[in-house]
Amino acid sequence: MCGIFGIHAPERDVARLAYFGLFALQHRGQESAGIAVSDQGRLTALRDMGLVTQVFSEDKLNGLQGDVAIGHTRYSTTGAAHWSNAQPLVQHGRARTVALGHNGNLINTAELRAELTAGGIRPLSSSDTEVIAAMLANDERPLEEAIAATMRRLDGAYSVVVLTEGRLVAFRDPHGFRPLALGRLGDDWVVASETCALDLVGATSEREVASGELAVIGPDGLHTAHALAPAERPALCIFEYVYLARPDSELGGVEVYGARVRMGEQLAREAPVDADLVMPVPDSGTPAAIGFARAAGIPFGEGLIKNRYVGRTFIQPEQGMREQGIKLKFNPLTEIAGKRVVVVDDSIVRGSTMHQIVAMLFDGGAREVHVRVSSPPIISPCFYGIDFGDDEQLVAGGRSVDEVRALIGATSLAHLSLDGMQAAVGHHESDVCRACFTRRYPTAAPADRRLSKLRFELATS
Repeated sequence: MCGIFGIHAPERDVARLAYFGLFALQHRGQESAGIAVSDQGRLTALRDMGLVTQVFSEDKLNGLQGDVAIGHTRYSTTGAAHWSNAQPLVQHGRARTVALGHNGNLINTAELRAELTAGGIRPLSSSDTEVIAAMLANDERPLEEAIAATMRRLDGAYSVVVLTEGRLVAFRDPHGFRPLALGRLGDDWVVASETCALDLVGATSEREVASGELAVIGPDGLHTAHALAPAERPALCIFEYVYLARPDSELGGVEVYGARVRMGEQLAREAPVDADLVMPVPDSGTPAAIGFARAAGIPFGEGLIKNRYVGRTFIQPEQGMREQGIKLKFNPLTEIAGKRVVVVDDSIVRGSTMHQIVAMLFDGGAREVHVRVSSPPIISPCFYGIDFGDDEQLVAGGRSVDEVRALIGATSLAHLSLDGMQAAVGHHESDVCRACFTRRYPTAAPADRRLSKLRFELATS
């Protein structure tokens, strides 16, 4: 995941616009946030652990003056949730100083770290992002040549924003695993992980940064170069449509909300059930639940109320409350009492959350709980930027659908088919990555399929 944002606008308050852009991308990462600005080539960066609103205040934003800015909100897949890994990372090298934010995950980080160390450059963090920054900062060729050389060495997923030499730079891996949108704000240029961030700052979406493309924005405008890395088949992550992206974003010309509603409609056709109420697991399951209810002709209702002040991380309660688990986030309504309920969610990863939700609904008086999932079973880990864990941690990895149903305690369980999901998204299977559902990866999978995100912690301690 991770959210990245960049803006080149000499006459605007770029730090404040970056702040609002990151606010729109908060769903993509809640561990840390940061903004770097360039004032006539002089870099200033501020980053810290926490949400965007926790990291930045009015005074801090006022201290970030410049004409170019990049921002980042982090969800970790390589490197611990620690300040040293917060972004944008600033790297002072032999050739230039760069501030860099990265969305994605590199597969060949260990090899690249070893090469940097052999060249006398010792990484100070445990993230793959520092590897990209160090390679750019220490390549003495002109900037665009240095970026092209770096892109040819990177293996995996990367959508990147860079601030260096007074310019805003954005580039994307040749598969286009992670989204990156390009927009206009008057005569100025903006890049962001999703179009919802462009909307919030008043920018108009122009197009996406293409797979393998480099965009350089400076005083003389936008300059692009294509296919700087070897051309590969497109592989936009289909899980962006299932869960990661905000519903009001557009990816690959497709509105995410509409795709999720169509997933729910198709799920109702593939896995019908006699029931009294269709309810979502809020909020990510809501569009699919609306589509399911519409296609099935079953009333839609909110059977669970979500506490929206509980994010991905929260203060651990005392032991008695901890045992109540999911009650910190959800609470059932009396509307479900005595009813046959269809509960719709976007995915099941480890199964622990759905097990608790099913138990909560039965405790709340539901007569039957039928679980419907608007994506196929997740059977394989992701190496391109989603922390799905190892094969053994995926509840569907070595179990049948009925075995998973028994584990979560549901009356019935059904998933949307692979073809049904693909049709709802509207892209051909050759244009997306579906590896977590199929075990077929667009690149060579790492030899060690247990790639722990903490694998470089000891090297930097």
